[in-house]
Amino acid sequence: MFTGIIEAVGEIADIRMIGGDMRLYVRTGSLDLSDVKLGDSIATNGACLTAVELPGDGFVADVSLETLAHTRFESLAVGEAVNLEKAMRADTRFGGHIVTGHVDALGTVVMRHDDARSVRLSVRMPASIQRYVAAKGSITVDGVSLTVNALDGDCLELNIVPHTAQETLIDSYTAGRQVHLEVDIIARYLERLMGAAQAEQTTDGDAGGVTLALLANHGFMRR
Repeated sequence: MFTGIIEAVGEIADIRMIGGDMRLYVRTGSLDLSDVKLGDSIATNGACLTAVELPGDGFVADVSLETLAHTRFESLAVGEAVNLEKAMRADTRFGGHIVTGHVDALGTVVMRHDDARSVRLSVRMPASIQRYVAAKGSITVDGVSLTVNALDGDCLELNIVPHTAQETLIDSYTAGRQVHLEVDIIARYLERLMGAAQAEQTTDGDAGGVTLALLANHGFMRR
């Protein structure tokens, strides 16, 4: 699990297609690898990758077809910069929000403009994730935990403060850039829970829907 607080910007050192999928070598720059061992997870542009080799200046990871299908990794180039975050520890500060490292969809930057010292971004998202995104809720963009300022049709609006822009890839974003999006996992669990609960109610002859009894039965309020 991750928090969406980027620890370093690294770069792609090598890309190899092996047996139909991909192996990446990522140089990790200033990221401290002293506590990283084989099998540990490192979020790379928000995608959770497992370190299978540790050559000293970075890590090597295998990228499955499932990951390739939901990310822009197939379009990566040697020398391209990537956001990096090690898996969180239980005794560290939780600075962002719960990030699984499972990319849900690709978004596209459609607008960027300066707003005083901040940067404003508009990112178009596919229909498959729109129901999970709420104004003032959280979303992960290329591994960065961000607050959704507003929603405008199929676009989400973001405000990037100077520190975040400088410490991540976001400062380089221009219109047309594809980005990895991960929705708040709480929204997915809630949808699943509510769907199961409504199915139970329908089976029992109830019309379904959100009721006080439903919320109480699933621990959202006291009886």
